[in-house]
Amino acid sequence: MTATVPPLSDALHPDSPGQQAEQTPPRKSAGHVIVDSLAAHGVKRTYVVPGESFLDVLDGLHGADIETIVCRHEGGAAYMAEADGKMNQLPGVAMVTRGPGAANAHVGLHTAWQDSTPLVLFVGLIPFAHRGREAFQEFDIKSWFDTGAKRVMVLDAAERASEVVAEAMFSAMSGRPGPVVVGLPEDIIQRQIDATIHPVIPVAEGGMTVTDWKALKSALSEAEKPLFVVGGNDWSEEGATALTNWLEDHHIPAAAEWRCEGTIPFDSPSYVGPIGYGRPKPTYNLLEETDLLVFVGTVPGDVITDGFLVRQDWSKKNFIVTIDPSLRGRSGPVSHQIVAKPDSFVRDLALMNLPVREEWKAWTERMRGEQEKFAALPPATPSEGQARMDTLMANLVAGLPEDAMITLGAGEHTNWAHRYFPTQRYASMLSARNGSMGYSVPSAIAASLANPGRRVVTIAGDGEFLMNGQELATAAQYGATPLVVVMDNQEYGTIRSHQERQYPHRISGTQLKNPDFALMAQAFGGFGVRVEKDADVPAALEAALKAIDEDGTFALIHLIVQQRVRAY
Repeated sequence: MTATVPPLSDALHPDSPGQQAEQTPPRKSAGHVIVDSLAAHGVKRTYVVPGESFLDVLDGLHGADIETIVCRHEGGAAYMAEADGKMNQLPGVAMVTRGPGAANAHVGLHTAWQDSTPLVLFVGLIPFAHRGREAFQEFDIKSWFDTGAKRVMVLDAAERASEVVAEAMFSAMSGRPGPVVVGLPEDIIQRQIDATIHPVIPVAEGGMTVTDWKALKSALSEAEKPLFVVGGNDWSEEGATALTNWLEDHHIPAAAEWRCEGTIPFDSPSYVGPIGYGRPKPTYNLLEETDLLVFVGTVPGDVITDGFLVRQDWSKKNFIVTIDPSLRGRSGPVSHQIVAKPDSFVRDLALMNLPVREEWKAWTERMRGEQEKFAALPPATPSEGQARMDTLMANLVAGLPEDAMITLGAGEHTNWAHRYFPTQRYASMLSARNGSMGYSVPSAIAASLANPGRRVVTIAGDGEFLMNGQELATAAQYGATPLVVVMDNQEYGTIRSHQERQYPHRISGTQLKNPDFALMAQAFGGFGVRVEKDADVPAALEAALKAIDEDGTFALIHLIVQQRVRAY
């Protein structure tokens, strides 16, 4: 068949109809352009509870390079996206519908706000023409979210779809990371627009100035007991490794922000334990004892300072390294602020070679010795009687690979992980530092999907498990394979502890009667085993891990333990 040759006049005259057709930019619906823009930013997956208000975006995800994870509750979807943001620096992305869907997702926004996690929540909205008439599921998105998000945007002009995505991603990552909400009116996202993708907006990293360098070097040179506290979610694994190497070379200790372990490896000679609520005794007095405190990626806030009580003397030396010039959440003295993201700060710090002082060695070795005693595993041999978390942790930790991850919600059950779980690299612990319950299972699913083949463990309390335990259906659907340990002590343990301190022997509103969680796991399509006797713990753990490794499924251990037994 002979090819058709365009007329010579078309080639010679660019304004001819044939040339105009070739130069016309492609057109797509705004919803499809949103999906293309997310892909251009490197988004790998989005966590969705579908709604008719954003069907055009869902249609754009059909066949896209972005994996769509359909969740069973908007809170679970928001938690999964928030966990994604903790692991990757790139914002996690969730999509929910208007009204009730947006309300359910709010818990994930609060977690992202207090934990400084980049997150973009897309919310389908009523049609533009229906606004202000109390249409079905109508709500005021700005009034709802303005105080708990870095920015709330509404796509009222379809042609700005790609620009709004770029602005949302930038806002979530720039400065102190956090959540951004984008409203998508149902009719606006269906309109056909120029499909050109807006460029990615670069995020400032900051770094040490000459003044910062000199001030920090002088302070370190004068200190006898320097201490670094590392935290936040704005690290890369390379940056965390570089800081670890520098600390170890200089024999300087580092503690971890509460529920933020792994930036400095668990077995590093510089790692001296976590600081936060229920802090272990080895780190309890560190903030007052040190004569130079350097916070990197976080600030001395409420939890670290034990309710704004510790380290409040303005004669103390505190260096704070954060990209947030406002120091939001900071308590106590500020000797010097370095405006930098952790990786940029570490890049400059690595060039600072200081003579090691003998006092540093002694100080670090003492605190490291305390941490090693604290983290020493209990006996792996089961005791007689009821199942124990100590026995499970001893058997679990002994067989963990070096890249194992742990995810946690909120409650006293988390302390077994803080004490024993060997977090060996950055982003090996995902948790809700705002104390949000229900985070354990969704975050474990997100971690497993992002890291296939990696051992992902979550420890959930019986009180929090039922808040989002239904997301095990999501795990089964998409092949996530976490090990879920449900510590069942038939109560809201943390609240009971507060109750006993303030209203001793007056138990009210804290006791629970639970279902068989192992049977629930089986019903969702995974492996489940119920353990009541300590003697059965090793075999149950072995069977659960075998199911994960050989059958490619998630596994759940329902551990029935005594009340009022704590990790420390």
